[in-house]
Amino acid sequence: MAEENDKKQLLHLVFGGELKSLGSTEFRDLDALDIVGIYPDYRSAEAAWKAKAQASVDNALTRYFVVHLHRLLDPDHNTPGRS
Repeated sequence: MAEENDKKQLLHLVFGGELKSLGSTEFRDLDALDIVGIYPDYRSAEAAWKAKAQASVDNALTRYFVVHLHRLLDPDHNTPGRS
């Protein structure tokens, strides 16, 4: 349990929706964005992203993204080799 508390929290947001066009990152309807969740590490965020991306494979315009929130919260602290 102590090891869990010592591990640095690196928050990641997973979200997605339908894009206006292929090759764009502009969403068709911001009110319809799918906010999948916020995760404590990249590995769990990637698993959620992969599940949502695979579930939406039939719609080429639907895309999901992983945002590194920890980089936005602490932009001066870039840790090389960490996601």
